[in-house]
Amino acid sequence: MTTTSALVLFSGGQDSAVCLAWALSRYERVETIGFDYRQRHRVELDCRKVFLVKLRETFPHWAAKLGEDHLLDLGVLGEVSDTALTREQEIGFAESGLPSTFVPGRNLVFLTFAGAVAYRRGLNALVGGMCETDFSGYPDCRRATMDAVQKSLSLGMDRDMPVETPLMYLDKAQTWSLSEELGGKALVDLIVEETHTCYLGDRTQRHAWGYGCGTCPACDLRAKGYAKWRGAA
Repeated sequence: MTTTSALVLFSGGQDSAVCLAWALSRYERVETIGFDYRQRHRVELDCRKVFLVKLRETFPHWAAKLGEDHLLDLGVLGEVSDTALTREQEIGFAESGLPSTFVPGRNLVFLTFAGAVAYRRGLNALVGGMCETDFSGYPDCRRATMDAVQKSLSLGMDRDMPVETPLMYLDKAQTWSLSEELGGKALVDLIVEETHTCYLGDRTQRHAWGYGCGTCPACDLRAKGYAKWRGAA
C-alpha cells in the first residue's frame, strides 16, 4: 500500500506542531488527533485549535491537504495516573528514577486510539513527536517502543501501520532548525506564539521562545534549544 496519508498526533505543543508541518510537506492528505487526559497543562488543547486555524491561514498550500481534526476524551488515563502532569505535584523524580511527569502507558494508549481512528479514516500512517535525543527519560518515547507498537498495530489491524517519528534523533535546537526549513520564519513565529510546552500550563509569561513559566523542565529544554539554534543561525 502506498503511504499517501497520515494521522498526526498533535497535542498543541512545539514538537507535534513541527511534526504536523513535516507531514504536510510529505503526504497528500493529513488529519490530526489530540487527547484530553486531564493533563495539568490542558491549555495546550486551546492552543492546538488556534494553531490549526492560523496554520491554514498562513500556509494555504498546506490548508488544501489538512483535513479533519479529532479530539478524544481519555480522562480515564488521568484517573489512573498519579503524576506531576495529572496532579498538582512538584516536578522532580520518582523512586523509579523516572521524571515525575512520566505518565505510564500514555503513548501506548495514544497510538492505539490513533491507530483505530486512522483505520476508520483510511489513513496510511501515524506521525508523532516522540524523541529519545533530548533528556526526558520516558521509556515510551524510544524508537524501540515505537517499533514494537508499530508491529502490534500492524498485526492487530491486519494492515501496515507505520509509526513515523521525524524528531526521534533531533535535539531541540535541531527541531527549531527543522521548523525553519519546513516553513521559514512564518512557521517559527507561529510555533513561538501559538504552541504550548510548559508543564505548568503558564500562558502569562512571554519569552523569546514562547509562553511558559520558564523554569519547568519543558520550558528549560525549549528555551535552551531556541538559544542554541539562534546562536548557530
